[in-house]
Amino acid sequence: MTQHPDAKIYLVDDDAGVREALAWLLRTRRLLSEGYDSAEAFMADAGVWNDAPQAPCCVLLDVRMPGMSGLTLFERLLQLRWQAALPVIFLSGHADVPTAVDAVKRGAFDFCEKPFSDNALVDRVEQALDRSARVLAEQRVRRGLQQRLDGLTERERDVMDLVIAGLPNKLVADQLNISVRTVEVHRSRVFDKMGVKSAVELANLLRPPP
Repeated sequence: MTQHPDAKIYLVDDDAGVREALAWLLRTRRLLSEGYDSAEAFMADAGVWNDAPQAPCCVLLDVRMPGMSGLTLFERLLQLRWQAALPVIFLSGHADVPTAVDAVKRGAFDFCEKPFSDNALVDRVEQALDRSARVLAEQRVRRGLQQRLDGLTERERDVMDLVIAGLPNKLVADQLNISVRTVEVHRSRVFDKMGVKSAVELANLLRPPP
């Protein structure tokens, strides 16, 4: 497990004793946590996020709570598309296991049946934080790439599309009805703005993830 000094685990459970026990358990692994006595309280705090959490995190979420249930909160996270960067580990009683298993099939990270093994739970929390960190890093890369693309002019985008399609400068010039020299200038600017040195490198940069 990679250490994430800025990571945080959100404890969403209406039982104060459970929240305190979980917070103590996480401190034994030097993990920071923050407790919420309801799903509504958690969402009120999470509302300050723009489109996703900014640091590695995960949620330990009780299935049954007064007001908004853990399952309803999970559905809300699915709608916001936060569950990838904010893995959810359900804490479920025996009667809730089928429901929790179904939630895992729909994107929850895992569930731990009460009473759970302390070491097993924290191990899964650490794995969830690793996933969260990977997702956030990928999102930062995509945002950076989009910013570079947004910095291209319309003509530079036209040239770029034909270059990554494998067309030589002469054919690019013919298709856009401009001179080869103009293509060379635009091509050079595209490479500079995108931070690449070749058409192959550019194509690899823009290739969709598998």
